Amino acid sequence: MSEQSLEQALEERTEALGFELVELERAGSKARPVLRVRVDRPDSKPGAGISLEDCARVSRALEEYLDALPALAQNYVLEVSSPGVERPLVRRGDYDRFRGHEVALRGYAPLAGRGRRLQGELLGLDEGPGGDGVRLRLEDGEEVVVPREGIARAHLVFRWNG
Repeated sequence: MSEQSLEQALEERTEALGFELVELERAGSKARPVLRVRVDRPDSKPGAGISLEDCARVSRALEEYLDALPALAQNYVLEVSSPGVERPLVRRGDYDRFRGHEVALRGYAPLAGRGRRLQGELLGLDEGPGGDGVRLRLEDGEEVVVPREGIARAHLVFRWNG
């Protein structure tokens, strides 16, 4: 089973339970694969996500499906968790959903003529002929647009209050 079809199957099963699949990460070895699944509520806001009971419910449902897959080693490890306070931004819709929040971007190469890491307020997506661009307002007030395909990793930034 391809990576994409496995992710799509897990996404469908997660959505049927009323949650969203944020990210699927594969690790481990062929003999002992590790599937790390991060799930959230479709309407969650930073700091108000899913519970441990929610993770257990999703885990039981996904295990039932995964146990029946002949292409997956019998001794796979499934880890279901929340995306955490520094939730990754993976899907296109994440960039609209978390508009107005502080984010950090890490690029494959320097971003917007600066370093490989940028941080600022997410202003959303700009659609262009070359693809989507992520618009940020940096700490100095400058607005930049970073091509989405140049972003290796993006996540919300959590600030401790206190």
